Amino acid sequence: MKLTEPLFEIDPLLERFSNYLMIERSLTKSSVTSYVTDVKQFFSTYNKSKATNLAEIKTEDIRQYIAILNSLQLASSSVARKVSSLKMFFRFLVSENLIHSDPCEEVALPKVKKKLPTVLTVNEINQIIDSTQPTNTTRTFKDLRAWAMLETLYATGVRISELLSLRLNDISLAEGFVRVLGKGGKERIIPLGKLAIKAIKEYLQSARSKMLKGRSSEYLFLNNRGQKLSRMGFWKILQESLKKVRITKHVTPHTFRHSFATHLLEGGANLRAVQEMLGHSNIATTQIYTHLDRSYLKEVYKTFHPRS
Repeated sequence: MKLTEPLFEIDPLLERFSNYLMIERSLTKSSVTSYVTDVKQFFSTYNKSKATNLAEIKTEDIRQYIAILNSLQLASSSVARKVSSLKMFFRFLVSENLIHSDPCEEVALPKVKKKLPTVLTVNEINQIIDSTQPTNTTRTFKDLRAWAMLETLYATGVRISELLSLRLNDISLAEGFVRVLGKGGKERIIPLGKLAIKAIKEYLQSARSKMLKGRSSEYLFLNNRGQKLSRMGFWKILQESLKKVRITKHVTPHTFRHSFATHLLEGGANLRAVQEMLGHSNIATTQIYTHLDRSYLKEVYKTFHPRS
């Protein structure tokens, strides 16, 4: 994209726009920078022969700019963000009585292609979890912790932050439930499958006390110093488990959450029930899992969850 200097002075307006975004819209510094950069790019690529002032910029000029962005084969999300920045800028100009009509008013945001989440097959989940399951020769406290955490992650579909924040009194092994405090302090109750219960029991009986080393902690999953396990600590545990299996997909803690939801729905679970377990406030967020290509799921589900 060729950059040229605008004929009219835009910097003072951008400074006012920045102040508006920070003070009235309470945006972060990085967000403000992104908005301003997007607006600058528009004026750097704009064909100034069409207008000598801001008021002469028309809707067609905005649409031509969008066509230029699309010709650069940018991601649809990037184009949508740039257009959103322009719409915000011109709305600001109207609100400040700097222009009378908004050239972006009739410009729709480009549709953003939803990127479907990575989902593991049931067999891949089994491989990862089983690689951590202790045997008679590798029954270390680290093995037991990894086993319990991965079983719990897949059995409940919780976010990694929720998993690491679990306290001892959040778990009811006798009743088979876990209490989770999610986004916005919203509490939800999620069932625990028998395999997760077994793994947690083993961890509590044979590993957690060794990590405490005489200390006390209310958290369920601990690091080697008896403190609450960090995100990085779990990331290392997951990477160690992945090294033991042949899976080429990019796997993150959230992949287990995606897999949990997809496998439940594939097995016939009610969408509302899955929404409740995931802690989604909007069912549309849960519905993305119904659009996934499930051709790879060959296992026959005996119940809603393959490891329940």
